[in-house]
This record gives sequence, structure tokens and C-alpha cells, in this order.
Amino acid sequence: MTTLRDPLVEPLGKKASDTLEKVFGLRTVGDLLRHYPRRYYTRGELTPLDSLSEGDHVTVLARVAMSTVLGEAPRGSRYQQGRGPRQRLEVIVTDGTGKLQLTFFAGVGFHARQLQQGALALFAGTVSSFRGRRQLVHPEYELLPAAAAESLTSEIAEEFATELIPVYPASAKLTSWTISKYVGAVLDSLGPTKDTLPDEMRQRYHLWPRELAIRAIHRPQDREDLRHARKRLKWDEAFTMQVALAQRRHAAAAMPAVPRPAADDGIAAAFDRRLPFTLTAGQQEVGEVIAHDLACAYPMNRLLQGEVGSGKTVVAVRAMLQVVDSGGQAALLAPTEVLAQQHYRSITALLGPLATAGQLAEGQLAPGERATRVALLTGSTGVRARRSALSDVFTGDAGILIGTHALLEDQVQFADLGLVVIDEQHRFGVEQRDALREKAQGSRPHVLVMTATPIPRTVAMTVFGDLEISTLSELPAGRSPIATHVVPAVERPHYLDRAWQRVSEEVESGRQAYVVCPRIGDDAGGEDGDDSDGSDVPEPGAEEETKRPPLAVLDVAPELAEGPLSGLRVAIMHGRLTPDEKDRVMTAFAAGEVDVLVSTTVIEVGVDVPNATVMVIMDAERFGVSQLHQLRGRVGRGRNPGLCLLVTEAEPGTPARERLDAVAETGDGFQLSRLDLQQRREGDVLGSAQAGRRSSLKLLRLLEDEDLIAEARQEAGPLVALDPELEFHPALKEAIDDFLGDRRAEFLDKA
Repeated sequence: MTTLRDPLVEPLGKKASDTLEKVFGLRTVGDLLRHYPRRYYTRGELTPLDSLSEGDHVTVLARVAMSTVLGEAPRGSRYQQGRGPRQRLEVIVTDGTGKLQLTFFAGVGFHARQLQQGALALFAGTVSSFRGRRQLVHPEYELLPAAAAESLTSEIAEEFATELIPVYPASAKLTSWTISKYVGAVLDSLGPTKDTLPDEMRQRYHLWPRELAIRAIHRPQDREDLRHARKRLKWDEAFTMQVALAQRRHAAAAMPAVPRPAADDGIAAAFDRRLPFTLTAGQQEVGEVIAHDLACAYPMNRLLQGEVGSGKTVVAVRAMLQVVDSGGQAALLAPTEVLAQQHYRSITALLGPLATAGQLAEGQLAPGERATRVALLTGSTGVRARRSALSDVFTGDAGILIGTHALLEDQVQFADLGLVVIDEQHRFGVEQRDALREKAQGSRPHVLVMTATPIPRTVAMTVFGDLEISTLSELPAGRSPIATHVVPAVERPHYLDRAWQRVSEEVESGRQAYVVCPRIGDDAGGEDGDDSDGSDVPEPGAEEETKRPPLAVLDVAPELAEGPLSGLRVAIMHGRLTPDEKDRVMTAFAAGEVDVLVSTTVIEVGVDVPNATVMVIMDAERFGVSQLHQLRGRVGRGRNPGLCLLVTEAEPGTPARERLDAVAETGDGFQLSRLDLQQRREGDVLGSAQAGRRSSLKLLRLLEDEDLIAEARQEAGPLVALDPELEFHPALKEAIDDFLGDRRAEFLDKA
């Protein structure tokens, strides 16, 4: 008898197990049994031969009327291989209503012996036409037992017709029926399996035993069997994942952290008094929660998500200042130099004299106020500035360090790192985040992760299930709405002309504009990309809908400057500019010295120019839903309303055009995030959560199974609190090991 963890070579032999591993990466009995059927058909739903249409994929029940071996395969056939004439087998089958030809070019002798006159079988394939006759070329087939073929009474036929036949994800080398045969052999050899769920939990949610569900999903008697099996196996996926995340939360809570309580009258309080605006109710509420977390003796691990422009940076600054008031330091890690420099400029401007410790500007401080320093460290920081920043951080004179991946270098040493703030966390890998966290001496730092991409609740409970979650949905007072319109460049070319007129009108009114392109251009200069952050990756499948190359910054900018935007001050921004060039361009644009900035998605996050009111996104169908929402958040950040124009050649009714219409119809980032998830595979979304492995979710669907995931999370917490190492739940422990694979320790300890 085999177990779920046994290698497939034991029940199937070396040849079959090697093929399954090579084609699908299946190594163990459990791997194969988790290769679930993608659909089922019943023989009672079989297609009558007289109703077949060309192009249909059909399954028919028919009897062989005639079987003939003929000469060589037609010239050009992919089945004609080698030299000399090749034979083919033509079989005529009938179901009493019509006739159908079956043609085989390979394995002629074998198929001729199987499909002799009078044989009754199931045949499955795609209907094609040859010389006006309908045919199936190399159909899959399954012969009925001889007894059934000879005496197919109505009762036997009815029973036979209601049987469910599983259809597995297959390939050219492994057909569905071959996989079904392997699964059957494995199930026949499978011994009793221990249940991963406690009995009381199964009873509470009316779940089948695990072994029964495994067998039923492969060999269902009816649709009710399938319903019970799928429900139970979805629970297995959700619960093992949530228990793994609960273990991570439990382990983090057990680690020591230095409490960083708020000071009654420190730099943070002075910062609040100096703010030129009133905090929103959401910012105040989230700020209080974070302040409480920072005062605890175990590390905070919190995700702060919010709409574009909801004020996450101010919340983060207040948290960093609370840590500075307690004698610690804070580090803010940004994915690009543009964003790091933007954070440095905006944070030092917000702090004013509170960021000038040791400088003459300290004279501007009110009586009793004190200050700190803010340092910037990126890959392009000069030698002198770099030496100064490293010294200030090492001695503790700099309370806040802002930077890119340069913060992860060994030379960067903190006096007392108390808080790590990670902006746009999905841009960083597990090892990078852990390298910064390890720079805290003797204890774990508090961690605040920020994202401007709204996350559906189900994704938050899975990808970020180890984090406590805070959400900012309210926009600050004075923030203007953004109108979004689709500009169909091919159907309505005059709409594009009007778009450039709108840009000119905004500039004439003293405002500024962005033009975003999906590519840099000038391919001879190297690979197109923005700081290697992957931000210009198109929506999956989008490139198939447009045959020409994507529009490029280096082509579009001069065309606009010489054409519809002539007379305006046009500048470019992209990832291949040097850091100094990027900084000069962004400084000039922020100062109003540039009217139109033609850029790639390097300006997607963090760029804050309140005077910019219009954005034109070229080849908009090449961007994802969430990315478009992020991009348009760069406009409408001041008192004047924003305008976003999505220029596209995608035709109405296509998926790409539907995406753009959805973005234009709503400004609700959370609604758009659900749409984004619907269009993407769970494996894409969960890739980072699975420690770099292909997603282990086979049946669970994050949107469809939202309530189930919530129930699994609710059950996982108390179980782990009572048995954190799962000593009393060995089968569950094994299931988690299988779910996470060889990188389980990294997933639990570092992510």
C-alpha cells in the first residue's frame, strides 16, 4: 500500500513516473492526486453523429462498422515521418443516426487490432472535414467491455450513460485518459490516509473525510459527490495556507522588540502642530493603531494599504517620528531612485526645521522643540554624501534613512534600528526585506509595509495573511476628482486630436501634463525597462491584440514637440537616464519649468506634482488595470480636477477594450483590484506568497471562495495558539510541508 508522500515510481514504475515529472512536475502520489480533473462529462451527454459540426470537440458512443488499412499518409501531414510509404487506418463508425470517419496515421497496427468490426467504444476529438466527409483525426477512445458491447440493453445503457468521466489537464505526451489510468492505479494502491482536519471542525462545516474526498473527485458517482469532494479539498487548501500564516504570526509575536512608546511632546507632536492640513479621520484612526503597535514589546507587522493619494506617507512619517522620539531610528525602503528622492524631498519639506538637527536652521525651532536628521542613500549617491549619510546613521544623528536597495548593503549600520517602512513591498523579494530587518541589533524591528495598490480582502488574507491590515479609503480634503475617458485612436482619430488640444488648454491655464508610453525606445541602447522594476510589463495577452511595436518615449516626445504640442516645453523621463538626470528632470517638472513630461511608468508611484492635471496614456491596452489606476493617481493631486485619457487601438468588445472601459467607469481602486484578480490566475497573484514556487492552489478561487477563506483563517488562529508546532496535528503538519515545499523555513521565518 502506498501513501500520499511516496514517490510515483512505486505504484507506476519508472517510465510513467519520469514522464509525469517531466511534463507536469509531479513526483509523489499526492502530487498526482492533486492533479485534479478540470471538467467532467457524462456519457449520457454524448453527441449524436447526425448533429456533428466542424470544429466541435465531441465525445460520441458508436460501433465500428468498417475498418480499413490504406496506403501512405497525405503529403505534408505531421504524421508522415521518415522515408518510404506510410500506412493509415480509416474506421467508419455509426450510432444508428449517422456515420463518422476516424483516421489514424500513427500506431496503425495497434488501432486496427483494437477497432475491429462490431467493437463499441467512446470516441473523443475535434470534428474536421476531408473531401466533404466529417472525421475525427486520431481521436482518443475507450472500448466498452465485450459483454456490454454484445448485450447493451436499455438498463445497461442508461447506467453507462450516467457515469461521470473526468477530463484531466493533459498534453501531447500525456492524454487525459492516460492520466486517468495512472490515477486509477494510484488510487487502487493507496492505503488509509490520516485526516488533516480535526473531527469537530469537519462536523461543524459538514465536510467529508479527506480520503473519501480524494477518491470522489477522481471517481465521482454523481454531481453531488463532486460537490462534497470539491468543498472538502478547497478547505484543505485554505486551511493549510492559513495555518502556515498563523504560525508565522505566532512566531513573530514571540520575538522580542524594543517598545517605542509615543512621547507627549516630542518631534512627532511638533510635526502634527506644523502640518499645513488637517489629518483625515482615517489617518488619525490608523495612526493611533500603529502608535499602539509600536509601544508593544513584540514587533509590529502591519500592512498599510490605501487609495492613490490617500495620505499613506504622512502616516508613515508620524510612525517614524514616534520611533525617533523613543531614541530609535527608522528606515524607508523605496523600489526606485525616483521614488526615494521624491520621498526625501517631500518628507524633509514636511518636517522643515524638525529635520535640521545640528544645522543653523535649528534656530527656527519653537522653544522646547528638538530635531533630527533625514539622510538619503541610493546607488548614485556621491562619495562625500554617501560617507556623511553612513556616518550619521551609524552614530544615530540621522533618525530617518531613506533609500533604495543601497540600504541593504553591509556598510549600512544603524545605531538602533527600530522601524522598517517598505514602500510598494511587492517590488522587493524575501531576501531583500529580511536583509534590512536583520540590521536591528539584538531584537526585531517593527515593520510597516505600504502599498498604493488596493488589495481584495481574499488576497490580503492569503498573500498578506501574516500581517495586520490597515486601510485608508478616504481622500484628504481638497483632493480633486479625476475624470477618465477612453480615446479610440483608430475609430475616432479626431478624438486623439482633441486630446492634444486639451493638453494645450491645460498648459495655457498654467497647469502641466504627463504623457505615458509603454516603452523607452531606441532598442540599440539596450533592453527597455525602468530601473529593472518590471513596471512596464504589459497585461497578459495584451501584446497579442496589437501587432505593431508599443509606442516609445524617444519616438513620441519629438513627434509631440514638433507637432500638436509645438511651442510647449517637453521633457522626457525613463529608466535609462542617469540618477542625476532623473533628479534634474523631476525637479524642473515640480518647479513648473516643464510643461509636458513624456515618460515610461517610472513615474507610476510616489511622484507628487499638484500642478499636474492631465495625463495621456498611449497604448493604454498594454497596461494592467491596477497599473492604470496607479498612473492616473499622479494627476488631480491639487485643487484643480484631474483628467486621464486612455489612448488605444483596441477594438470595442475585445478584453483589452473592456479593461479600459472598466477603468474609465470607476475610480474605486478596490473594485478595480477585484477586476484585476478576475483576469489574472491565482498563481500569478500568489507567486511571492508561495516563496517563489508555482501556486499550490488547485481548486481554491480567491474571489469565489471568500467566505471559506475567512472561515479557515478564523479556525487557524486558535488551533495554532494551542499547538504552535502542530505536535498534536501531525497530518496537518505534513500537509503544510507539502504545500510549501522545500522552502518552508524561509516562508515561515523570513517572508
